[in-house]
Amino acid sequence: MKKCLTCLFLLLLTLLWAGCMNDDSLYDFHKMVVNKKGHAVFIVNEGNFMYGNASLSYYNPQKDEVLNDIFYNTNALPLGDVATSMIIHDSLGYVVVNNSGKIYIINVNTFKYVGKITGLTSPRNIYFVNRHKAYVTDLYAKAITIVDPATRQVTGSISIDNHNPEFYQHSSEQMVFLGKYAFVNSWSYDNKILVINTLTDKLVDSVTVVKQPNSMVMDKNNKLWVLSDGGFKGSAYGQDTSALTRIDPLTRKVEKVFHFPDMEASPTGLCINTAGDSLFFLYGSWAGGAVSHAGVYALPVDARILPDRPLIPQGNHLFYALGIDPGSSHIYVSDARDFLSRGAVYVFSHRDVMLDSLRVGIIPGSFCFK
Repeated sequence: MKKCLTCLFLLLLTLLWAGCMNDDSLYDFHKMVVNKKGHAVFIVNEGNFMYGNASLSYYNPQKDEVLNDIFYNTNALPLGDVATSMIIHDSLGYVVVNNSGKIYIINVNTFKYVGKITGLTSPRNIYFVNRHKAYVTDLYAKAITIVDPATRQVTGSISIDNHNPEFYQHSSEQMVFLGKYAFVNSWSYDNKILVINTLTDKLVDSVTVVKQPNSMVMDKNNKLWVLSDGGFKGSAYGQDTSALTRIDPLTRKVEKVFHFPDMEASPTGLCINTAGDSLFFLYGSWAGGAVSHAGVYALPVDARILPDRPLIPQGNHLFYALGIDPGSSHIYVSDARDFLSRGAVYVFSHRDVMLDSLRVGIIPGSFCFK
């Protein structure tokens, strides 16, 4: 009995001491303090669904410097559950955390928390129309959410006429702007590019493409290129061969369609170089099928046929996301590995020479170039 009372007394004393501690001082001891100016790349690591282990990595290619978990290490705050994208606007970084339903805002030099946007259902990406208006694509909202970046408040929504609101998660571009119009791909079980008037925030038109468009870019000739994965075998929506489509955004007419020959193929991650004259994409199978000659492909915008060999072969890797640095035109491709352990990022020159390899967080899913 005396031993039990002594243990109970020590336990209460320990809890009392812990309760009197200054939590801020404890956290400050662990926080990273930096001021990283200049060119860099942020890698958004999705983490595992429902595990809350999303993270943000930082890479300075000039100094060959990699910092992992920069959001947590700077702010003593977990990033959340499934980070899908990041964009920089007015020197602030907006990190979209899908399953947590929020967008964190950070200083891109110090990585310090600045604020957040909430009131979202399942956000995927944020795109800025102007200083007081941004569009947020969403998995379940059945609408495009309008937010005011200045107040960080939701100000409205755009009905997308019952089109499926799920936009492909690790695509480079899912919304492209030309003049007053925004072109938006509607991916899951759909075959439309939606046209939004950004002055009225209304859906005004759509363009039919091959099933499940997942990414888009605008080239130097103001032609819109759309990459579609075609769906998957056994889908209730049916399956097409995947394709790359060129659209005139002024007339909204399809001008050219390149069909990929392999039904198992589901290319993703369409990107374009700085000059706007060469397309890049990942050729593989997100549905898990075996695809010959998987890897990173390049295609000049004036090409007449699809390439039959990759610029960068996938080999034993599991290529997951693709990005092109607008400053250097270097190619960034992530390797998700087993989707459980930390992933990798490989950096190549535009001539496919490997420049660097990085160890990053779990499931590196997108890139943001500073």
